[in-house]
Amino acid sequence: MSPPLRHIQTSPTLPASADVVVIGGGIIGVFTAYYLAKRGVSVALVEKGRIGAEQSSRNWGWCRQQNRDARELPLATKSLDLWEQFAAETGEDTGFHRCGLLYLSNDEAEISGWASWRDFAKTAGVTTHMLSSREAAERGQATGRAWKGGVFSPSDGTADPGKAAPAVAAAFIKLGGSVHQDCAARGIETEGGRVSGVITEAGVIKTRTVVMAGGAWASSFCRQLDIRFPQASIRQSILSVSPVEQRLPAAVVSAGVSATRRNDGRYALAISGRARVDPTGQFLRFAPQFVPMFAKRWRNLRPGSLEAIRSGHETLARWRLDAPTPMERMRILDPTPDPVSIKETHRRAVELLPQLRAAKITHAWAGYIDSTPDGVPGIGEVPGLPGFILAAGFSGHGFGIGPGAGHLIADLASGGEPIVDPVPYRPERFSGSAWGKVADF
Repeated sequence: MSPPLRHIQTSPTLPASADVVVIGGGIIGVFTAYYLAKRGVSVALVEKGRIGAEQSSRNWGWCRQQNRDARELPLATKSLDLWEQFAAETGEDTGFHRCGLLYLSNDEAEISGWASWRDFAKTAGVTTHMLSSREAAERGQATGRAWKGGVFSPSDGTADPGKAAPAVAAAFIKLGGSVHQDCAARGIETEGGRVSGVITEAGVIKTRTVVMAGGAWASSFCRQLDIRFPQASIRQSILSVSPVEQRLPAAVVSAGVSATRRNDGRYALAISGRARVDPTGQFLRFAPQFVPMFAKRWRNLRPGSLEAIRSGHETLARWRLDAPTPMERMRILDPTPDPVSIKETHRRAVELLPQLRAAKITHAWAGYIDSTPDGVPGIGEVPGLPGFILAAGFSGHGFGIGPGAGHLIADLASGGEPIVDPVPYRPERFSGSAWGKVADF
């Protein structure tokens, strides 16, 4: 069952040309389009399915600085301000609010790691409070148990995944942008070695700049251009339960489970890192580069099924530009939630927050989280193909940093001053065996 999602109307006519074409209507794509349109750039956004229907509506909704990779922290900090600015500028409701995020633990090593991150965060101007056992018990009194310690990050918050991407798309349309749903981008046209157009199922849009923000589909799309982008997707399952009378923490995570309150009072529940690995040709192709990541997370990763092969988002096949592609056969990735994980998540949630025992499960869903070998997205113009900007591999962190990432991509696409240093995200870091012309398939 898919999570709730606001519907956006499709623009009636595909434009013959645009300054920039954004491929992908997730949180990264819509914020990129919005910030470009604010600068007077003509933008066409093409989405094979619905705005926000894949991972952008299937995540926790956390917008955090806490425990971010040092490379992502500048984007995370900028994004928190941009979430607020967006609402003030547009009047659109993304559900964002700085509710603070609560981490609770009985693991001394985990607490020590949080303390080390706190010391680093101070150097970046980020406020985070380490909690003593007494303070953790007070903050987490709804759990009814003792804790050795915890963290509270007061300036962090959450947004509503079912509202956010559609809200940004609506604001983009008001600025004169065009949104084309059920319109898959099949490929790229080039002239003189650079981008000259985007071939869609509904026709060609002439352009000199393309942003590939296709999420789990990005690597297979890049393959069509002889670009090797190492990406692997894992299938994570989440559920939501009905509101309860008791006031519980807005966003809390422990080693066992996380709980996030939505604006309508429902709680989204998930186990951090728990996922199924569905084998595909692409997964096997890039597996050697992901060994360190998978080895670190092996306790939470389980073998999956053949569902990803049937979905087609990690295909190694070459597709024709004048015939339906895998994106048209699978408009929206809506993978089957793992029943074992759903049952275990609910059990752990009730154990952590006994008040949830009276709540009913309202939805259960899964999503494919696209990852890079180092867990940091690839953002930047691809070497060897001027005008083609990659914005993918957000590794489960893209929702919260969506505004900052979209702003940065818009900066790169329009020649503006980057909002943060773009160097840590450049695709060139996947050079050598991880990047370049495809030769082995």
